[in-house]
Amino acid sequence: MKTKLSILILLSGFISLAQNNSFTTNKISINQYVDGTLLTPTNVTRPDLAIIIGGSGPTDRDGNQSFLKNNSLKKLAESLSNNNIATFRYDKRVVKQIRLAQIDNNILFDDFVEDAISVLDYFIKSNRYNHIHIIGHSQGSLVGMLAANNGADGFISIAGVAQPIDNIVIEQIEKTYPIFSKDAKRVFNTLRKGKKTNNYPAELASIFNKDVQGFMINWMQYNPEDEIKKLKIPVLILQGKKDLQVEIKEATKLHKALPQSKLAIIESMNHVLVSIEGDNLENSKSYNEPSRKISDVLINKIVDFIK
Repeated sequence: MKTKLSILILLSGFISLAQNNSFTTNKISINQYVDGTLLTPTNVTRPDLAIIIGGSGPTDRDGNQSFLKNNSLKKLAESLSNNNIATFRYDKRVVKQIRLAQIDNNILFDDFVEDAISVLDYFIKSNRYNHIHIIGHSQGSLVGMLAANNGADGFISIAGVAQPIDNIVIEQIEKTYPIFSKDAKRVFNTLRKGKKTNNYPAELASIFNKDVQGFMINWMQYNPEDEIKKLKIPVLILQGKKDLQVEIKEATKLHKALPQSKLAIIESMNHVLVSIEGDNLENSKSYNEPSRKISDVLINKIVDFIK
């Protein structure tokens, strides 16, 4: 009996290993700004490809930042590749700049869009894929939206907002620091005119630091509701009900702007793509818990859409 049990355990280990290695991994440099990881299913000759674009801040290819490790984008990529969809995820250019200690304070939102277009163009020219989809998470949703019309076969928004970024920031300040809402509106009015300012409360320096004002001025020019209307390809909009950063109304506004899109609200998914059954404390802690399993519903929705 012990021998049979040992064999079963050994076999289950081999099965698990086989499942975890149903794709090959290659690191690729698209250009001087973009480095990423390509996962290719081993049993598909010409797979579909999903290009994954991360959210705001210095987010790396795995979905992590300096003091936050949840591996959200790594888990997304691996789960899709285990479903025979090739994936490419990449570090935002600012991540490379930080590692090289060569930070460009003049970086613009449009630079992120150019990077996404470069990635898309690279894989289109490779002529190795059946269809190429762009998946944009959070800030990456708008970046992907703007890049997708350059030859993508489909677009997927995860936790993307529908309003211009200044409206989103003002809403967040009104909820968390209402005493500064008038100051925020005043500063955004100045930025909207293309002008920089030193006149902002110290408490809002992380948002309005002069080094990021040029980036914010550029970002504010885009209204996601207008941009999504320009897409002439299949679109899937996904939003988690447990998302602490992006409200469900943002997904419904995007869907309303493009009625032919598909919309799915995922019951227990949060912003880092895992299921939360408890309170906001559990939700917040999950941002730094890479062992958590990615939402199965999310993966199923994406796989169904792509295939």
